[in-house]
Amino acid sequence: MTSSTSLRPDLQPELAVALAAVRSASALTGHAQGRLLSGDTLAKSDDSPVTVADFAAQAVVCATLTESLGAIDLVGEEDSDDLRSPERVALLQGVVDLVRLQRNDAVEAFTVLDWIAVGASDGTTDRYWTLDPIDGTKGFLRGEQYAIALGLIEHGEVILGVLGCPNLPNPDGSTGAIFAATDGVCQAWYGSATDPVAVRVAAPASLADARFCESVESGHSNQDHSAQIAALLGLTAEPYRIDSQCKYAAVARGDASIYLRLPTRADYREKIWDHAAGKFVVEQAGGVVTDVTGAPLDFSCGTTLDANSGVIATDGHFHEQVIDAVGRVLD
Repeated sequence: MTSSTSLRPDLQPELAVALAAVRSASALTGHAQGRLLSGDTLAKSDDSPVTVADFAAQAVVCATLTESLGAIDLVGEEDSDDLRSPERVALLQGVVDLVRLQRNDAVEAFTVLDWIAVGASDGTTDRYWTLDPIDGTKGFLRGEQYAIALGLIEHGEVILGVLGCPNLPNPDGSTGAIFAATDGVCQAWYGSATDPVAVRVAAPASLADARFCESVESGHSNQDHSAQIAALLGLTAEPYRIDSQCKYAAVARGDASIYLRLPTRADYREKIWDHAAGKFVVEQAGGVVTDVTGAPLDFSCGTTLDANSGVIATDGHFHEQVIDAVGRVLD
């Protein structure tokens, strides 16, 4: 790993550890995905093999962070209590076996549980991390796109984001990328490269030339509404459908101009771990991220974005026009 001397100096120690944690989780989940695609169920139980990888990835991220930073507050997607019941012994063993491949052959189950339990914070402290160990479960199961998303939040604002996209195709022909963002700077490491490249959004020549991306799974965003919005904006390109927070990466580096995550029901609120790292990567690459009303995303409400509805991320050049079109369709 190279030193990121251009990134915000006071966050360099945490950035270095966050990069190491996401790299470790990317290697672990890549191995697990390969075993899954070869027919290995990873655990002798009826639980989804992706569940094993989720828990294991959270364990290695939390272990890496706490070993270097000491005690931290972290809001993680996984709950160690889900592995502590007697009927989950086989699932727990599958998690431990996967962690041992990345960490140490001698690591015990109680240590793995303790690492996972680091993610039990509720997001109400002034400063905390948030983690989605595998964002894009169905993409992971298909052998396609998923992300490891780690963000650091201070006083309700994201101040650091690291986004691992192990299967993302890159402009240089390599596969797999890690994006890192701090105040005003976004960088990416492609494939096995040790030197980062600067990441910036790209402006289409006109709004009609913009391309939007959305979830592959229709249950994650209202795709009928997306089609109506595209028509209102005069967009002609087919939507770029991709799983996980890789959509944020696509906007950040100019693969797409607009990411719409539209509410599927009025009372649904997004989870903070589904957006913290990705939205910060887009913003530090020069883009804009708001909810569907144009309000900034508020990470001071605990584990969900209770003050917001939906998400709109753009390269920033036509954000107001997109909000206007979304409002017209949602009304």
